[in-house]
Amino acid sequence: MASLTSFWRRLYSKDTEHVHDLGLLYLRVCGALLLLYVHGLPKILHFSDELQRIEDPMHLGKGFSLCFSIFAEVICPLLIIAGVFVRVAALSVVCLLVVAMFLVHPDWSFAEGQFGWLFMIIFGTVLIAGAGRFSVDVKKL
Repeated sequence: MASLTSFWRRLYSKDTEHVHDLGLLYLRVCGALLLLYVHGLPKILHFSDELQRIEDPMHLGKGFSLCFSIFAEVICPLLIIAGVFVRVAALSVVCLLVVAMFLVHPDWSFAEGQFGWLFMIIFGTVLIAGAGRFSVDVKKL
């Protein structure tokens, strides 16, 4: 019980640097798990169906488009969760989202695309702020 009390005191102390790092950890893990579960895993599990269905807005081939989607929605979230190459991984996700929102679904209203916009906000924040202190590749000072 004393350790829990100590945790809460430290969490709400005037030194808030660690709180920001906890916030970044929460944001990147939750956002990455959601992206992986909702978009990434179905693409792997139903690869053949996805290959027939996927849009190819940049005319690079459906195979390339699907493979980049899988990279951005499976590999990059795993990197983001682990805290490895977080900004590069977040940039890949943001690029995929920009293509999806502006080239694949330009006719969507803001309400129809709200989850895409929320993902862009989440991974744009991770891109700007980085992983924080709680990551594998954090630089020790």
